[in-house]
Amino acid sequence: MESLAAAQQALGVSFNNPLLLKEALVHGSYTNEFPHLAPATNERLEFLGDAVLGLVVAAKLYTDFSHLNEGEMTKLRAVLVRGNTLARVARDIGLGEYLLIGRGEEATGGRTKPANLAGALEAVIGAVFLDQGSGAAGDFVLRLLDSELERAVSQGIATSSKSKLQELLQAREQQAPTYHVIEATGPAHERWFTVEVRLGDTVLGKGSGKSKKIAETDAAHAILRKLLSNFTE
Repeated sequence: MESLAAAQQALGVSFNNPLLLKEALVHGSYTNEFPHLAPATNERLEFLGDAVLGLVVAAKLYTDFSHLNEGEMTKLRAVLVRGNTLARVARDIGLGEYLLIGRGEEATGGRTKPANLAGALEAVIGAVFLDQGSGAAGDFVLRLLDSELERAVSQGIATSSKSKLQELLQAREQQAPTYHVIEATGPAHERWFTVEVRLGDTVLGKGSGKSKKIAETDAAHAILRKLLSNFTE
């Protein structure tokens, strides 16, 4: 139970039923070697957690990124729920240390294998959902994926929107847009930025978000849609 207490501390979650967390950490190799200690693997919880994860991420994208269309939200969701992303998050919180794996799996580096880490993280999400409900599970997912969401936006849609806007304006106006933070509100851990995009002295539009990059993306995407709409009218 000491290891479960340490795992809860690492996860930042206090389980009402710690046995759910234990099940979430059981790899199939452990069950094969020690069926009397853990008769069930984490695969069922992984299945549930995968569904919870997908819904939470989809709702977050829909709510916070109103400028994104279906295709763009689909791409971002795919980036956030893919195995490599989940494995990276699991590795960052040291989840592999608490996995229950068999001796053979241990010998081959099972605690660091991306598939094991990603599956265990999904199983933990499923366990949180069963233990504390959808609200707590949603908060847990968003806390874990906060930096990954910002990374995905800044490296994916952000780059695309800003580069497309720059290409369009340079082609039509022979000028590149500039981005200016005009407002930053909220406490240090919950900052909200408003960015203004200008072409010379002309304000083209504004955007907002929890980081400068997200705010810039929001503005660039909205301006792009407006410009392309006017251009085709």
